[in-house]
Amino acid sequence: MVKTVEVEKTVEVVVTPEPTRVDRNGAWVDTIVVVEEPSADAAVTRLQNKDIDLYAFTVSNAEVAAKVAASPELKSERTFGSYNELTFNPAGPIFEGTGKLNPFAVPAVREAMNWLVDRDYIVQEIMKGLGVPRYTPFNVASSDYARLAEVVRKVELKYAYDKEKAQQVISAEMEKLGATLVDGKWQYNGEPVEIIVLIRVEDERRQVGDYVANQLEDIGFTVTRDYKTSAEASPIWIRGNPNDGKWHVYTGGWITTAVPRDLGDNFSFFYTNRGLPQPLWQAYTPSEEFDKVALDLENRAYKTIEERTQLMGKALELALQDSVRVWLVDRASITPMRAELQVASDLYGAVYGSQLWPYTIRREGEVGGSVTVAMPSILVEPWNALSGTNWIYDQMLIRGTGEYGQVYDPFTGLTYPNRIEKAEVVVQEGLPVGKTLDWLTLEFAPSIEVPGDAWADWDAEQQRFITVAEKFPEGTTALRKSVVYYPADLYEKVKWHDGSPFSVGDVVMGMILTFDLGKEASPYYDASQVPTLESFLSSFKGVKIVSTDPLVIETYSDLWNLDAELNVSDWWPFYAQGQAAWHALAIGLKADGAGEAAFSAAKADELQVEWLSYISGPTIDILKAKLDEASSEGFIPYAPTLGEYVSADEAAARYANLAEWFRQRGHFWIGTNVFYLERAFPVEGTVVLRRYNGYSEPADKWLRFSAPPIAEVEVDGDDRVTAGSEASFDVFVDFEGQPYPLADIDNVKYLVFDANGELVLVGQAEAVEDGLFQVNLSGEDTGKLAEGTTRLEVVVVSKRVAVPSFASFQFVTAP
Repeated sequence: MVKTVEVEKTVEVVVTPEPTRVDRNGAWVDTIVVVEEPSADAAVTRLQNKDIDLYAFTVSNAEVAAKVAASPELKSERTFGSYNELTFNPAGPIFEGTGKLNPFAVPAVREAMNWLVDRDYIVQEIMKGLGVPRYTPFNVASSDYARLAEVVRKVELKYAYDKEKAQQVISAEMEKLGATLVDGKWQYNGEPVEIIVLIRVEDERRQVGDYVANQLEDIGFTVTRDYKTSAEASPIWIRGNPNDGKWHVYTGGWITTAVPRDLGDNFSFFYTNRGLPQPLWQAYTPSEEFDKVALDLENRAYKTIEERTQLMGKALELALQDSVRVWLVDRASITPMRAELQVASDLYGAVYGSQLWPYTIRREGEVGGSVTVAMPSILVEPWNALSGTNWIYDQMLIRGTGEYGQVYDPFTGLTYPNRIEKAEVVVQEGLPVGKTLDWLTLEFAPSIEVPGDAWADWDAEQQRFITVAEKFPEGTTALRKSVVYYPADLYEKVKWHDGSPFSVGDVVMGMILTFDLGKEASPYYDASQVPTLESFLSSFKGVKIVSTDPLVIETYSDLWNLDAELNVSDWWPFYAQGQAAWHALAIGLKADGAGEAAFSAAKADELQVEWLSYISGPTIDILKAKLDEASSEGFIPYAPTLGEYVSADEAAARYANLAEWFRQRGHFWIGTNVFYLERAFPVEGTVVLRRYNGYSEPADKWLRFSAPPIAEVEVDGDDRVTAGSEASFDVFVDFEGQPYPLADIDNVKYLVFDANGELVLVGQAEAVEDGLFQVNLSGEDTGKLAEGTTRLEVVVVSKRVAVPSFASFQFVTAP
């Protein structure tokens, strides 16, 4: 029996009318030239001089922002997804490489760093007000922050700046480690305790790093300030062995590249070894309790919103106790560009994180031509689709050359079909899942049986899939079923940049690699992939190719999301760090299996070989030799399985295509998106992308998103309230001067903090009419407030855009 239920819903973002169609497929422009420009101020000057068209970076410098606002020939896009933190080295407490003490191996020391840094100072004095303090893994401008506002605010109050408390806690822990304070300086084994702060220099993190170094010096540490660019810092903090002792603190920066609908998996990503297959992540050892809570949130191991809220609250508590990262600030950022440039910007990911940028970038009223993009850094780390660079500067270009089966709405974080036609989602009855868009269906079932002939696991020794019937002899069920239908003309319309037609082999290769590298019996085994595989297998139940032509795939899993759109498993071959064809991956597997290079940094370091790059560097010659071998052998990786879907003729044709591609361009990077990589010049710091003439979809496919309708909120009321009497406050919600429709508001929550800074009241404001809500406090409510200045905070969550709005109002509570 299947039935539907009513749940909370959002509505589709407001869109502009469809533009006049243009007889052109793929990209609007012919060429993208990407150059390096570390200085935001210099970038604005270059924009004014028409030397560049776009500065693809999130700028939070007040002077630069003012300069952009004052230039009529320039404009900017505002975003909320860029943030900064302190990353700590958890190795030790004695570094194997140096024999020196690392205080940050102790969780209590890391936790105390939350009290040592004054986030308000960083926001006001360093960021010049272009940001908000951040204490947790949650973006402040997120739906999860709004949902758990009262929980997060308690965390923020607990970890407010308190230098004296930080010093007390750190001193106690240092003494436990055997360190002594001599003339105001910590010593260990007769030597000063040195803290190396790895400081990024491209933006305000230079000032942040200096501030943190000063704070550490003030409490007795000897600090070395190691100033580095992204490219210089990467081999030390993310790729290097933490136990080498080359750094203690790194001034980290991140960007969430799509509007987040669920931040629950941030705990696994940022605090456990499941986050990335890099040496630093593999050194993370959270408590057993924290690891379980993080995994439960990652796997959605809850049945109700209430259970989720409890897990999130516990995870926040444990995250601050662990604090391998101390969160500092969410940046209020802009992306500067020429006024005539048009491009889709994500509310979180900005332009350089947007999946839609390659489809939409153009000059107003023009078709063709060239656009020059500048970024603070490019070609930071090697490009390979499995475990290559995770840097946003590289990923922007990777997203320009490789496409997804689904793309994110840049305002709501929901997904739209790109290379798939439609989908069906079935979830177990009772799960709080809702649907918004009409390109898929959502149904509920009392039980979802997984078919016995579906693939549930992988036998790396025999190179074949293990069926559900083999893995679960008694049968098994799943909490979610996803059925994806691909277009009937998929194989005719989609071609790789080297001319090879897309095939089901590309999809099956992706399925195999989901499992194989984490299996010890694999010839390509990579220990750093084991945590990721274990996490995946903890919820995965099976996948079944129902039909190869047209391609139809069913997926069964216990992992589910609150939004039906995010429950669609499409198996499009976009891997962790890029899109890849099976034959391009095959030559990398040959190199990896021969021990001549490795896909991941962790394995490359372990074997002391090169980290695979498909675009430049010493591994290009290795890949060329492996291509020659693969071509002469007719090599089909994982032949017992992939050989059933790839013919010898297809393999021969693909290797010939890739060889010709390499002859013309000198690299092996191919995708199916609107741009292809023409050349990468690491020494010159330049990348050239060209329009792919073989792209099948019309250029105007994604030109329909309007300005994001972010609510503007004001609160008004009496500035003096007598304790024990009723009080009412008006909440005005507008957009571009017009009242926000009630139908488009999800909820308006209020929080009341008394004169002691304690959170006393939490509730929902009452709707009055479009654009107007009221917070009504009873006499009993106000009777709970301490005498003095009281703060009312309001959080407005819109259905039209997944970024909440905040406002506050102060009044005096009198006896």
